Amino acid sequence: MPDTIPHPARPARVPDTSPGATATGGAARPAPGARPGARGPAGWLVPVAAVASAVAVLLLGLRAGEALTVAIPGLPDPGPVTMWALPLVRLLADGLATLAVGMVVTAAFLLPGDGRSVSPYGWLLLRRAGAVAGAWAATAAALIVLTVSDLLGVPMDELTPATVVSFASSISQGQALLLQAGLALTAGVLARAGVSRGLAAAVALVALVALLPPAFTGHAAGAGNHQIAVTSLALHVAAAALWVGGLAALLMVRRSRQLADAAGRYSRLALGCFVAVAVSGAANAAVRLGAPAELWQSRYGWLVLGKLGALVVLGALGAVHRSRTLPALRAGRRGAFGRLAAGELVVFAATVALAVALSRSPTPTAEDPLDADPITELLGFPMPAAPTPGLLVGQPLPDMFFLTLTVAGVGGYLTGVWRLRRAGHRWPAARTASWLTGMLLLAAITNLGVARYAYVLFSVHMVQHMVLSMLVPILLVGGAPATLALRALRRPTDPQVRGAREWLLVALHSRPARVLTHPVAALGIYAGSLFGLYFSDLLGTLMRSHVGHLAMLTHYVLAGYLLFWVLIGVDPGRRRLAPPLLVLLHLASMMAHGFFGLVLMQTTTLIAPDWYVAVHPGWASSLLDDQRLGAGIAWAFGEIPAAVVMILLVRQWIRADQREQGRLDRAADRAEATGEEDDLARYNAFLAAARHVGPRDDGADSGPAR
Repeated sequence: MPDTIPHPARPARVPDTSPGATATGGAARPAPGARPGARGPAGWLVPVAAVASAVAVLLLGLRAGEALTVAIPGLPDPGPVTMWALPLVRLLADGLATLAVGMVVTAAFLLPGDGRSVSPYGWLLLRRAGAVAGAWAATAAALIVLTVSDLLGVPMDELTPATVVSFASSISQGQALLLQAGLALTAGVLARAGVSRGLAAAVALVALVALLPPAFTGHAAGAGNHQIAVTSLALHVAAAALWVGGLAALLMVRRSRQLADAAGRYSRLALGCFVAVAVSGAANAAVRLGAPAELWQSRYGWLVLGKLGALVVLGALGAVHRSRTLPALRAGRRGAFGRLAAGELVVFAATVALAVALSRSPTPTAEDPLDADPITELLGFPMPAAPTPGLLVGQPLPDMFFLTLTVAGVGGYLTGVWRLRRAGHRWPAARTASWLTGMLLLAAITNLGVARYAYVLFSVHMVQHMVLSMLVPILLVGGAPATLALRALRRPTDPQVRGAREWLLVALHSRPARVLTHPVAALGIYAGSLFGLYFSDLLGTLMRSHVGHLAMLTHYVLAGYLLFWVLIGVDPGRRRLAPPLLVLLHLASMMAHGFFGLVLMQTTTLIAPDWYVAVHPGWASSLLDDQRLGAGIAWAFGEIPAAVVMILLVRQWIRADQREQGRLDRAADRAEATGEEDDLARYNAFLAAARHVGPRDDGADSGPAR
């Protein structure tokens, strides 16, 4: 295929402004006589070496972790095919998933574009990602069969289709694999559906989400602390896929003249992924091991030490990239980067194989003990004692999702403020205080003892709901994060590159954002979620799943943020309503909130009985009494935040009138100084003229009488 890649959907070339580009070169123009991404004779050495190292380390890790056990007579045995095929197919699925994610992320965010389309090399990556994602979906489907064979101890040739279908539709592990296969297939189809940057970003999002379903089952779901184990594993998987897949994608487009800039952007992404992988891996290993001594006393700990050593090596290679090969790459010398990246990719492949071996190895902490406490199985922790102020604050329940969100939010915001001050610009201290208070309150309500009691008491859950949907959003909106980001983020030097600032502008002015920020939509989401969650079976369903619980708490924050952004937000987006209309909108939200609390207080039907009956503590009052207490909290809690919002709205109304009056006064002064009439004078003259016009002389225009 010629270097122009004739295809009806391929983006047109744009001038190449990179150093070393020829006068006639296009963006990402391949070498003469070669197609983009073409491999030389040694081009296959890297994937062959990566596969060989992965398989070798996998087999070694399975043996070291005692995952290859000999069948015991009399016990179910899935047979040698399942025993060997399951880890190998899992390794293949993880490799394909990593490649798919890396290719679409590189095409959408790391490489420069071609107007609204991706670049030619981005087009190439999307085409390849479509095929890889399809293979990923097929391996996920194969894992369903292998997993049910392994769990039931039945050879694959003895499984019936009904058994496989039942596993995939009713068991959590099967449902996760089925969902992953569907999402991977969706990503593969979308990757070949077009070449726009927005579509590529959507494909990247779908591919990232497709990584996560299996993380919520297996070792993590069986661990005692769901809040740490599940979320840390999901963060670990996503960060590792971005890290490894991004490097593999850069090697695929190593002939691009934009490689130096793309590698620089990838280097910043890789540093963040390294930190995320290290922290999440340490947290997950701590839950699985149970005690530090298990690191050297258990075979599982040996594998963890092996992953830790690989992480140190990869971190050192990344430091060499940043200090040596990236400057050489910017100077036009690509050989060092290619060789080091190839070696790094081989180490990455071995590390992924170690992770697969860990997933098949028994942990020192029993996942399904014979004398398991049913409350611990449901909650991830034992039943707490009767609440006291000290226990509500001093008995934390850490959750990696909200802790990560808090650290990222605080760190990113303070970095933006620092950038502005370093550039000589001021940022209101009140906005900084508002944002930091909101983030710290978010961390406290989701990680301290109150989060533990919110699982077992409806009243405490309602306190958590009100704080997350009212107090936290008001404080976060007051921080004006989008305005700060737009002022602090740097514009890329290449106009064809979309940085974080450009993507933020695209998101703020996108059609979904305009729909969601419509006042009626924001009010409907906020009020509708109150009634839809508590007067249906949805609450009990979400409480039984950790990912469902996270989604519910996140929805509280987002729904509240959306409403209060419409009411009192200063960030750019949809044109704001007039202050009187905003006051009416706020009054409508207050009425909906008060009506919800009143209906909740009067109901005699238990809410989410399947959940609260199962976890009701013996020291607590009756379920209905606790529910009425929660209803009273919901009814009364909103008074103070609503009053604060009303004060802010009235203040904004007054300031808007003052600005308008000031504008009119300046126009009048300008008209008086220049001798010209201003708008107000012309309007008064029009009224005066209208008063002095006499009645129409009907007789003059009436014509002859009939």
